[in-house]
Amino acid sequence: MFVSETYYAGGYWGPRKEGPEDCAQRLERFLKGLPTADPSLARWYETAKTMEASLKRPLRPAHDELTRFIRKNRDPVFEDIGFHIGGWNGEAKAHEDCGFLIRCGSYDARTVNRCVFNLPRPGTSAAHVLSASVLSNMLRETAAAWEPDWGVAMSHEHRDKVEAGRIARSPYVGWVTYLAQHRGTVPPLPAPVRIEKVEDKGTLIVLTPERFTASNPEHLALAERVRELLDGAGLLNPLHVEP
Repeated sequence: MFVSETYYAGGYWGPRKEGPEDCAQRLERFLKGLPTADPSLARWYETAKTMEASLKRPLRPAHDELTRFIRKNRDPVFEDIGFHIGGWNGEAKAHEDCGFLIRCGSYDARTVNRCVFNLPRPGTSAAHVLSASVLSNMLRETAAAWEPDWGVAMSHEHRDKVEAGRIARSPYVGWVTYLAQHRGTVPPLPAPVRIEKVEDKGTLIVLTPERFTASNPEHLALAERVRELLDGAGLLNPLHVEP
């Protein structure tokens, strides 16, 4: 059955002053780790104005190359806003490609640094990426490399349903949620929720082994119950940045 919901995944953190070499080290680990999530995430290219131009610019996990790549993506005037970098996995078929956009190294007090994936659409040959195991591993590698404050993999439709009741800059609770260790200890959660540690950095929370959809009332009720438990444990406080 075709599912119309579309999905994204991302990690988010506040101001963190890091130079090109620091960000390159994180990006190198990120690129080396992503193939463990899925083979389609093994090759990456710089984003460019055209597909042809992008395919001529491979993103290799080599520190010196990545440092040069990051340096050229710094704003020449406003150094405090860090670097904006993007990658594409080279899949030419519409709606089957995957990419990421990263803002890193920004120390502007109003900044939210981030690493966000656009994901293939359901119903395509690349839809296997939209599984609990692949998305968990994508967030795991994002957390290991970028050390975000929180992260989530969820559908845009689920996000829209919960947006009205959400406190600005607080974590979403989606199909897969990541919370950094400093937020506190994750309490016991109801079945079928699975909890996984990410090194000493934080915790992944996977709501269901099957694909989470906003059209399923049981999925929505489970997400809300888990959100209430996490909020009650003080784990969903907003990311602190200046307004």
